[in-house]
Order: sequence, then structure tokens, then C-alpha cells
Amino acid sequence: LDGIAASIVPGEFTGVRISVAVAQGLCFGANLPVVPVTTLEALALQAMQGGMSHSLACLDARMGEVYWGCFASDAARAIVACGAPRVGPAAQVKLPDAGRYRGIGRGFAAYPELAALPGLVDVQAHALPDAREMARIGTIRLLAGAGMDPADLRPQYLRDKVALTGEERSALDRTPR
Repeated sequence: LDGIAASIVPGEFTGVRISVAVAQGLCFGANLPVVPVTTLEALALQAMQGGMSHSLACLDARMGEVYWGCFASDAARAIVACGAPRVGPAAQVKLPDAGRYRGIGRGFAAYPELAALPGLVDVQAHALPDAREMARIGTIRLLAGAGMDPADLRPQYLRDKVALTGEERSALDRTPR
């Protein structure tokens, strides 16, 4: 074993913390470097199999929002972000430039209107992040020298508010999708 890839964002608060803590513990114990990978990157890499060069990865963030990011394939790093990952209402999701993108992730199942974005040629609405893609990205980055000291690994949170009040939940339940 040469290193460990760890999911740092997005996801449930507890899940992200567990991913970081387990990776740190294993890396400290085995004296290995760690490589941070996002679940959106793992989804995007799935979407790019079969020749697509661009992807829009989108996960249901609950609370009326989606986690999303646009990505391009890259021979040296497997995948590169075309901007920072974001969280917000589905209506705010935009592709950064003209082109052909494959949409992927459960955000498309939760908000079917996302499939109508100009530039999307295909949507895989029920796909989930997979450890195979995380390992693939981690391996490529580790070989490129992107491994880091596990003490420096940190979760990357996209939103500060992680729960709704009862009144906010009721209002969201009444909002048509």
C-alpha cells in the first residue's frame, strides 16, 4: 500500500468526518500519505468513461439544495474541476461554458429539471460515488506527488447550516418540485 484516498466533500457531516478520521488513523499507523478526493470528482470520473470529456456531477444536498461541480478529464490528474464545488438551489446550477457535458448523480433524480440544462447530452440520474473511481483518482494523484501528510487532511464543508428548523422543514415540504 502506497497511500490512501479519502473523501473530503460533499456528503453528510458525520460521513465526511468519519472518512477523514479513518484515513488519518490508517495513514498515521502505516506511515502513508493521504490524497483528498471529492465525491463529486468520483461521480464525474464515472460519467467520463466512454469518451466524454466534461461532466456535471450533482448530488441531492437535501434542504431544497444540490451539491454540484463541473469537471473536465485530464491525463495527468485524471480529472480537474472547472470551478469550485458548490451547494445551492437547483435553479442556480450552471455549466461554465458551451460544450457537451454528461450529467451524473442523484441530484438529477431529485430535481429532474436539471436534465434540461443546455449542453447536457446525457444524464445518469441514479449514479452514486464509487470507491473504484476514488481509488483511481487517488492513485493518479499519488503518482503525481499529490500525497499529503495525514495531519493536514481536513473536511471541506460546502454549507454552514446543516439542519432546518421545524418551521423551515414545513415550508420546504409545501414547496412544489
